[in-house]
Amino acid sequence: MTTETFADYRGLLYAVAYRVLGSVAEAEDVVQDSWLRWSRVDPATVDDAEGYLVRVATRLAIDRLRSAAVRRESYVGPWLPEPMLTSPDTADDVVRNDSVSTAMLLVLEALSPTERAVFVLNEAFGYSHTEIARILGRQDADIRQLAHRARKAVAARRRRYDTDQSTQRQVTEKFLAACLDGDVKALMDVLAPDVTLISDGGGLTGAPRKPIHGPAYVAQAFIVLSRRRPDGSRVEIRQLNGAPGFVITSGGTAVVAATFYLVDGAIDTIHVVSNPEKLTGVS
Repeated sequence: MTTETFADYRGLLYAVAYRVLGSVAEAEDVVQDSWLRWSRVDPATVDDAEGYLVRVATRLAIDRLRSAAVRRESYVGPWLPEPMLTSPDTADDVVRNDSVSTAMLLVLEALSPTERAVFVLNEAFGYSHTEIARILGRQDADIRQLAHRARKAVAARRRRYDTDQSTQRQVTEKFLAACLDGDVKALMDVLAPDVTLISDGGGLTGAPRKPIHGPAYVAQAFIVLSRRRPDGSRVEIRQLNGAPGFVITSGGTAVVAATFYLVDGAIDTIHVVSNPEKLTGVS
């Protein structure tokens, strides 16, 4: 019974942990640690299994996020959340879809670990302030204040991107076709005038260590990337973090993952991850 109960909530625990941490590997570790703690508990003593497990996973994620913040200070180049494969069905829920996008996960980086957990639990999963207070062991008034502060910080930083999946996929297909054909003009046609490319190689690949701005420079960067693809590699459009993107694989292993954010039908922001340590969620 202990195993079945945990299995019922495993997906929820992973979803919470990923949004708090922005890391596939760390979210999986949180789920595993939550299982170890659950396996030592007598289920008969737990009145609310969901509340207990979400409390354990959230607190573990907060602790890991505090440690990760220190490590990120020495990270080489821009830091991006780890991309992960998602189901196309995710797009049916705009709130859940937005909460897992790498753009939103980057916005959440501006919050303290506790503020981030409160925002995720409330905005993405619908837990009330009272429920979150129990999960975090805080007073209701504290949670309301944290939630207000987090919403205000997110509202000041977030940018509204297009959410229509059909348009996103069409633009992604045009972008990828232009890359593979080496057609700079076709690439520039789908890029916004102020497009920005952010690449995360973690110092382990040849990824640019500063953002690239402007259609001409971004288009040229992707033409170069396309030409440097490993022999025999494959490029596929996949659902990444709730929206169409593409993954380059070589020998069955992902080497690049790209996600796109559109404004008025044109690509405004591109996130590219090539750090091999951050591609386990798309391999």
